[in-house]
Amino acid sequence: MRKLRLITVLSMALAAAPWASAQRMALPAHFNNWSGQPSPQAVETEAPSNYVSLWKETGRTTGEFCRYVSGGATVNVSLEKYRDPSSAYEAYTALINPEMLPSTLDKTSAVDGDRLFVLLGSSILEVRPAPAISTADLVALVNSVSAHADQTPLPPIRTYLPRGFIDGTQKYALGPAAFQNAIASLKQGEFANLASEAGFASGAEAIFAHYRAGKDEAVLLLIEYPTPQLAERHLRHLEQAISSAAKQAGTTIERRASLLSLIVKPSSAAYGDSLRNAVKYETEVTWNEPHQTVTDPPLINRLIVIILATVLFMVAAVVLGAAFGGVRLLTKMLFPGKVFDRPEQMDVLQLGLSGKRINSRDFY
Repeated sequence: MRKLRLITVLSMALAAAPWASAQRMALPAHFNNWSGQPSPQAVETEAPSNYVSLWKETGRTTGEFCRYVSGGATVNVSLEKYRDPSSAYEAYTALINPEMLPSTLDKTSAVDGDRLFVLLGSSILEVRPAPAISTADLVALVNSVSAHADQTPLPPIRTYLPRGFIDGTQKYALGPAAFQNAIASLKQGEFANLASEAGFASGAEAIFAHYRAGKDEAVLLLIEYPTPQLAERHLRHLEQAISSAAKQAGTTIERRASLLSLIVKPSSAAYGDSLRNAVKYETEVTWNEPHQTVTDPPLINRLIVIILATVLFMVAAVVLGAAFGGVRLLTKMLFPGKVFDRPEQMDVLQLGLSGKRINSRDFY
C-alpha cells in the first residue's frame, strides 16, 4: 500500500513539473518599491488584420502581464514574446513611429507621452503610463527581465543603414506582412506589390528607413539575400515590378554582392546616389590556399629530412639484402640441396623443340 501511495505521489509530481515550469514568469513580483502579481497574457484575437498577420509571421506566443503598485502609483507592464530576437525586432519596428523618441535606457527602446517599448531578446516590454515610473525603477525592471532574455544578436542588416534617417521610420521585415506594414507606415502604397517579389521564401530580409536632409528626402529599402545568385535573380523580378511612374520619379535599384538597395522617389538623383553610396555594407572574398606560416618549419629543413630518410632507407635495404643473401649462401654450404634448391621441388619449363628432355639435376 505504501508503494502504491509513493507511486501516486511521484506521478502527481511529474505531472505538475511542466505546469510549474510554465508558470515561471520573466516579470518579477517585486523590484525596488514596486510589487505585483505577474500572470500569462494571451495574444489578442480581436485586432486589426494587419497586426494579426504580423503576429503570425513573427510567431507571437502567450506573454505576461502585471499591474505594479508603489504607494499611490500604478503602472501596467506587458511582456510580448516572439519566436526569436529577429522576429521581436520585426514587431518592435512595426510598433514604433516618428512621434516616439529613444529612451534614456541603454537598450533598443522608444517612448512617447504614454507608452514605453523596450526590446529585450525575443520579447518586447511595454510600460504604461511611462511617466508614472522613475528612470531608476525602470532600469531595475529592465535589468530583471533582461536576465531571462535571449542574448542572440539582432539582424546585421540594421547596421547597414546610413546615419541620418528619421528615427521611428526604420522598419524591419522578415516576411510579406511586415513588408506591407512598413509600406503602409511610410505611405508608399504603390510599392506594395514588391512584397511578393522580394523573395522572403528564399531567406531574404529587408529594412526601410526614411531620410530627410534639408530639402532633400528619400526612402531607402535594403534587401539582403543568402547568396549573390539569389540577389541577382530577385533584382530582375523587382525591376519588372517597379512601375514606370516610379522609375520616372527617380526610383532605382542596384545590387552589391548579396544586397539590393532601392532608392524610392528621391528628391534628386544626386541625393539618391549619395544615400546609396553611404550604405555601410562591405564584402570580403577569402581565398583559401596552402601557405607557410610562422609555425611551419623552413623548406630547407623539410628537404634535409627527406634526404636523410631516403639515405636511411637505402642503407637498410643494402643491409637487409646482404643479410638475406649471406644466410642463404651459408645455408646452401652447410645443407646442400636440403633447404634451398631441392631437386624434387624444381620444375623446368620446356618448349619441346628437341626430343631430349631436360633434367633439373643438370643445373646443380
